[in-house]
Amino acid sequence: MPADDDDRAARVALTWLVEPGNRAVWSLVEQDGALTTLHRLLEGDVADPRLRTAVLAKAADLDPRRVAELTLKRAERLGARIVVPADDEWPTRVASLATLTLGAPGRINQDVRPPLCFWVRGSWPLGEALERSVAVVGARAASAYGIHVTNEIAFGLAEHDWTVVSGGAFGIDAAAHRAAMAAGGRTVAILACGVDRPYPAGNAAMFEQIVESGLLISEWPPGTEPLRHRFLIRNRVIAAATAGTVLVEAAARSGATQTMGRVLALRRPAMIVPGPVTSAMSVGCHELLRERPDTTLVTGLPHVLEAVGRIGDYLTDPPRGPAHRRDDLDEESAIVLETVPRRGTVTSEELAAKSGLELRTVLRRLSLLELAGLIERRESGVALVRP
Repeated sequence: MPADDDDRAARVALTWLVEPGNRAVWSLVEQDGALTTLHRLLEGDVADPRLRTAVLAKAADLDPRRVAELTLKRAERLGARIVVPADDEWPTRVASLATLTLGAPGRINQDVRPPLCFWVRGSWPLGEALERSVAVVGARAASAYGIHVTNEIAFGLAEHDWTVVSGGAFGIDAAAHRAAMAAGGRTVAILACGVDRPYPAGNAAMFEQIVESGLLISEWPPGTEPLRHRFLIRNRVIAAATAGTVLVEAAARSGATQTMGRVLALRRPAMIVPGPVTSAMSVGCHELLRERPDTTLVTGLPHVLEAVGRIGDYLTDPPRGPAHRRDDLDEESAIVLETVPRRGTVTSEELAAKSGLELRTVLRRLSLLELAGLIERRESGVALVRP
């Protein structure tokens, strides 16, 4: 059943009043609805004293309902739309945040509940764009190696009709978005600010390109500033909205490794690209691989597709060197062949002495090796066939 205008406006007001993911507010909305929850918050009818104080302080100067009204009008002028859980295009995977539990202390790690709404720029239906999606994240100060690997993975995902999701930042994020667009595919940037003021400003042209072929989305109303804590709040949506996440490069302490913590807690494929052991930009990747056995080491697109695809869709063969005719030899034939010198000839008796095999066995194996085209008989004995 589609959401009514009052419900949408109430969700906009709630997101302006309280940062997204708030456990208490989300629980109240689930229990009583957005409109009743807004009324209760404005009346101070909530158990959490810190939440009550923060809401009343913010609502003292501005009426949240008036803010919501103006925000909806502003979004309409910008060509942005609001998507709520009652809409057909709502991304269903984010519901998994309802049961996410993280052991780490702090509000950022406790308030990880699903979004109340999304602001969207772009023509793709949000749920459809995220249904077959993989997040590719990593360091802002990416190395040439990291950019190269990101380009190959993101381009290949787009070619296989997977949406590439990232956060719009410099470095790995931007490389992932651009590679997906270069392949003619979809990409979604999940922002930590309003969709009308994407951050960083240096990627402004890229964000406009994304709107043309993919989506810009945010939980925060248009006009919202990109404050630091909002990136950490945003990361839970990157983890929850996608089928899996690839970490290409990350320093020892980074937002990208925090995102992977949420991916692992949600039991989604957490794929990590190893890097040079001398690179500071791969320290976070290597630590996760060492400490978390539930991570998956990936070295390219085939590994990523195998991790996120349905069982059997993208099976990959283990890497092997060039095939040789000698690969299929039995053990005794291989021993005889190894005993034949690289240059010159050798007699059957000498081969038997060197290989430790009986002469009769050596003679049989020499016949097989000759048929296989690996040795040839000469007047002075047997020799390897010259390439």
